Amino acid sequence: MMKPRLSLLAAVTIISASALAYEVLLMRLFSIIQWHHFAYMLISLALLGYGVSGVFLALNRDRLAPLFPVAIMTNMLLFSLSVPACFLLAQQIPFNPAEILWTSVQLLYLCGIYLILALPFFFAANVVGLSLYQYKNQVSSIYASDLFGAGLGSVGVIFLLFILFPEQILTVLTLSGILAALLVSSYTFRASKHWTTMSLIIALAVIFIPTGWMTLKVSPYKSLNQLLHVPGTKIIDRYSSPLGSISIVKSDLTPLRHAPGLSLNAATEPPEQLAVFTDADNMSAITRYDGNPETLGYLDQTTSALPYHLKQLTGILILGAGTGSDILQADYHAIKHIDAVELNPLVIDLIQRKYAAFAGDVYFGDSINIHIGEARGYLAASDKTYDLINLSLLDAFGASAAGLYSMAENYLYTEQAIEEYLHHVSPDGYLSITRWIKIPPRDEPKLLATVINAFKKTGVREPGRQIIMIRGWQTSTLIAKNGALSADEIARLKQFCDERSFDPVYYPGISEGEVNRFNIQQQPYLYQAAAALLGDNSPAFIDAYKFNIEPATDDKPYLFHFFKWRTLPEILPLLRSGGSFLLESGYLLLIAALLQAILASLLLIALPLWLWKAKLGIEPGSKNHLHMPVYFFCLGLAFLFIEIAFIQKFILVLHHPLYAIAVMLSTFLLSAGAGSYFSPHLSRSPEKYAFMLPMTAIALLSIGYNLGFEAIAGFLLKTGPLNRYLYSIILIMPLGFFMGMPFPMALAKISQTTPALIPWAWGINGCASVISAILATLIAMQFGFTVLIFLAVALYGVAAWCFPE
Repeated sequence: MMKPRLSLLAAVTIISASALAYEVLLMRLFSIIQWHHFAYMLISLALLGYGVSGVFLALNRDRLAPLFPVAIMTNMLLFSLSVPACFLLAQQIPFNPAEILWTSVQLLYLCGIYLILALPFFFAANVVGLSLYQYKNQVSSIYASDLFGAGLGSVGVIFLLFILFPEQILTVLTLSGILAALLVSSYTFRASKHWTTMSLIIALAVIFIPTGWMTLKVSPYKSLNQLLHVPGTKIIDRYSSPLGSISIVKSDLTPLRHAPGLSLNAATEPPEQLAVFTDADNMSAITRYDGNPETLGYLDQTTSALPYHLKQLTGILILGAGTGSDILQADYHAIKHIDAVELNPLVIDLIQRKYAAFAGDVYFGDSINIHIGEARGYLAASDKTYDLINLSLLDAFGASAAGLYSMAENYLYTEQAIEEYLHHVSPDGYLSITRWIKIPPRDEPKLLATVINAFKKTGVREPGRQIIMIRGWQTSTLIAKNGALSADEIARLKQFCDERSFDPVYYPGISEGEVNRFNIQQQPYLYQAAAALLGDNSPAFIDAYKFNIEPATDDKPYLFHFFKWRTLPEILPLLRSGGSFLLESGYLLLIAALLQAILASLLLIALPLWLWKAKLGIEPGSKNHLHMPVYFFCLGLAFLFIEIAFIQKFILVLHHPLYAIAVMLSTFLLSAGAGSYFSPHLSRSPEKYAFMLPMTAIALLSIGYNLGFEAIAGFLLKTGPLNRYLYSIILIMPLGFFMGMPFPMALAKISQTTPALIPWAWGINGCASVISAILATLIAMQFGFTVLIFLAVALYGVAAWCFPE
């Protein structure tokens, strides 16, 4: 029995690691040059390369098999060269997501981008697919190497992101592909010296190429590029980490002034500021502070200053400290004790070190304690209570207003999160949340509905007695009190609003005549929404509202998903007359991407396989002809449905999407690799029993984890950072182990009966992968993670019924 050499297995591992690293890296790159939701969409579409590879190999297996060493080395080198080349080409396409709904050429641009980005994955998949066909009796070893490599790559790229800028990692991936080719050439055939020489020449060219050859072409619609059009502005510093690319912008001519929600009555001008952008968007500011509180008076003229005027506060918690504006606001009001939590350690390091003198050592005050971490994780591990917990503008106005955050999982604004915050608010203390104003209102009523539900779940019968809300021309502030509001607090609220020309939206006993006086809207939308949501017909109001304002939960943590299908016919005629802001474009773009993925899969995978089925050795009407595609298609969907569902759920525990992707993806793939390697031992049992064991285990573990996730997350959030990662890995490993078995078990089965079907199986599985990542996100947004997981279990059931005979 022919066995693959260790050097080949190592080469497959390296190529798979590089491909997965490239996939994760594209998420970072497209988060910078476009927006984060395009990262997920384009990665999913790039997986088309795996499906097309299956078709290519299915139709050319006999021609390529005798040339195996040459073929895989050629694909390894092509992968190495295409990684940077395809990204450079994709950047040259003038794609603008904002125009896609009314400019048809943008659809062609989108197609061009994902077809170009599919090429590196096509070459990587050829390496794995050819190896699987060449060593068909050792499928489990090759498949295990593929999965192990993918797991290592998803973790390795995170470490690289700590030490290199994202665009520099493209060079590393090029070199890793060349290393894989060198490993294979070391034992193959007489002309190996030529391959070795060629590989080394390419490697040296990549290493010594002038720096700066790869520059990121950031969308002109992102706020960083817009600010750089202002005369005198320039980027003075740039930093990078897995959590984001940070740019510091200074202006020598035009003063930068960033004071969101500032009253039109404000007489105090902000001091000198430096603009800070994360991923070329989400602007915040480092404010020059000389220690004189009077220079911070402008911060008292914003809606977020309201809780400081309701009563004297002693201890407060700021969630999302960022560059320190909220800390300066608390300092202005002479707060004695401030706990501030910030997720990105790079931001804290900048304020504490390089820009400490400019910022007046804002992070070094005697009253201030800075904590690196995520809001819910910090609170879950703490027993402290506060007079005020503050969350203020944790996303950019531009992206939020454009509907570009609609696909972002956000566990800061769910019912469970609000309950956790209220648990840490002292008696008669406040939870204050400041958001951007949108017209018509969307996330403000959705947030209000979420807070009301959270109150009810904590046993509060009349939430309306504990809620106040105000708005300015740009921001609104919602305050939830741990106790009934007093007449004195309401009087202070009115005085605060009158002095700053802010409009009260809701307080106990408010009348319609008191609203919409200063920042006049066509109708008092927020007041009407608040009155309806606090009334007896709240469910009917939510159902009839033009946008989706159902409360966000940990099962559907999409606060910014407002799209409703029945509103679409009203909005579409308005697109060309400036109505695009009414449309949640991110959701519809995901639909467009799904349709394109299905079309591409049918044209490039299913149709060629069907037309050349005779060449593949498939007899028309045979059982395998019908069952095998269904089996591998269901596996491809189900595997990624479960994988994506738990990646998104574990964002709550691991605190950041990129960390969750790296840890969960690597755990799933590494443990699936172990399951694949073990599967031949299981196959020695009776066939039906052997196959049903992993299927049953997958169903029980998936459903059990999902139903018990609230308790699991509650426990994990209370543990330390290292334990959170360790326990998360331990939990997912058994699930991934069993998920790695069905694919190689079926491949091993058909290798004994119809080995010609192996490339087709690989292609069908890749076809499902193209569709499943997008489809999983849509299902989760529309119905929640629970429905997604149960659907995956059902798909595994269909696959079990179609197991090849």
